[in-house]
Amino acid sequence: MTEEEKVRALVAYRLEQADEALRSAQTNLEHGMERSAVNRAYYAMFYAVLALLATRRKETSRHSGVLSLFDREFVKAGVFSKDLSRWLHEAFNLRQSADYGTRFTPSSDAVRELVTNARTFVSGVEAHLDTTSGGDEPKS
Repeated sequence: MTEEEKVRALVAYRLEQADEALRSAQTNLEHGMERSAVNRAYYAMFYAVLALLATRRKETSRHSGVLSLFDREFVKAGVFSKDLSRWLHEAFNLRQSADYGTRFTPSSDAVRELVTNARTFVSGVEAHLDTTSGGDEPKS
């Protein structure tokens, strides 16, 4: 397997993870499991960013590093809007509170908005990857 084939396989795997996490977030939301929905919505976005970073052969083991690389490589470069960065950072902060906070119960409206934003975020990443090869150049 060539290096390019490995990258394509990793990107496909990360996007599958993102799509699965989105479906899980929606299911959790529908069943009143808001904290779990927050977790899965954040991870949908996180996996989508990992797919993007794979196209640039960049990785990090820390969530803060993933957010920072997304901002540097894709937002500051004008590939994605600042709104997507804001949504990702908000999702990270909510996920931290939902997973580790004491007595944290997000509102259903906030979680619904987060899941919607995550869906838009992942769709935007998928659309970008569909129109580029290696994440940087248009396909010919």
